[in-house]
Amino acid sequence: MITLQVFCSLVSFVNWLQNHLLPCPFKTITGLDCPGCGFQRSLVALITGDFVKSFLLYPPSISIIISFLSGLFFYNFPKNRKYFLFKPLVIITGNIIMFSYIYKMLFA
Repeated sequence: MITLQVFCSLVSFVNWLQNHLLPCPFKTITGLDCPGCGFQRSLVALITGDFVKSFLLYPPSISIIISFLSGLFFYNFPKNRKYFLFKPLVIITGNIIMFSYIYKMLFA
């Protein structure tokens, strides 16, 4: 019974998210995609469990989430600050965002 309630609440949460996505102000003003366009749709696809669709919508979404979660971990546990792992992760995420944006602007 509890799993059915959790499933129904997740379905209604995903439907609510899909109907309340924020418009990109950069795209509204310029008509061009910004480097973050597609992240919200990718996140909704990731919540529903469709990893392939999530990657196709916005490839850096998984690395952004991993970077964010590791940043929270390193901030909340100051004794285990291993920035030698966090800084390259952020640099790699930034490069994935940059190359994804360049690919989208040139070839898509």
